[in-house]
Amino acid sequence: MGNYLGRGLDKISNIEILDNITFDGSSSYSITKGSVAFTPNSAQSLLISIDGVVQATNFTVNSSTIDFGVAVPSTSTCNFFLHYGTGVMTVPSDGSVTTAKLGGALVTPSTLDVNGNELILDADADTSIKADTDDQITLKTGGTNAVIVDGSQNLKFNSGYGSVQTAYGCRAWVHFKSTGTFTVNGSGNVSSVSDNGVGVFVVNFATSLPDGNFQVSGGHKRVSANAEIVNILGHGVNSVNVEFFASGSVADTDYLGIAVHR
Repeated sequence: MGNYLGRGLDKISNIEILDNITFDGSSSYSITKGSVAFTPNSAQSLLISIDGVVQATNFTVNSSTIDFGVAVPSTSTCNFFLHYGTGVMTVPSDGSVTTAKLGGALVTPSTLDVNGNELILDADADTSIKADTDDQITLKTGGTNAVIVDGSQNLKFNSGYGSVQTAYGCRAWVHFKSTGTFTVNGSGNVSSVSDNGVGVFVVNFATSLPDGNFQVSGGHKRVSANAEIVNILGHGVNSVNVEFFASGSVADTDYLGIAVHR
């Protein structure tokens, strides 16, 4: 037997007792329950007694307003005003499931549409995810924006910057030794390093960069007491060509590190 979804079976009639109407000679009146506006399912769901005569379907309903079509004298009395629900419901009506009715973990369908509303993640409601700006996701912690992914897919965060700013990542890095047996000790987004002779190397990217507008930085282990420098001989979206210069000429070293930022 399947599970029942709806009111307890002891309340299967689902009758709402509405506030009696105080007539004033008008034809239309507000529908309330506990002095709060009440919207019925339809006019056919209402039953009202006026001066001891039960009225049904001889009026119209628009939202939380009932219209009798004729003026009801102020001397008339509303004896009772009832709303009849839909009885047993295998599917709850729209907007009828509240937070208090959810038990345990919430299992969502394949797509959960929060329609720009803020998704609260912690008990004091100051950590959340929201998308109230079109094509932008914002993560807040402690009530303050912490991470933003904007419509151009830029990642912005505050990690010592002082404010949420675009982060520019290291797109490739490598360190290697060229003395003795050439050895790559570690790398990221580098497919290989070509040893093109003493002190001259080509760093090949595993994934091409979108353009050549990037910054190349280099560090090295000192080999002499004279001036030493890492030179950029050329670069493109697939590689960067570097040389290590010491004591007036190209040289090999036990440690040369290259980083590419964009």
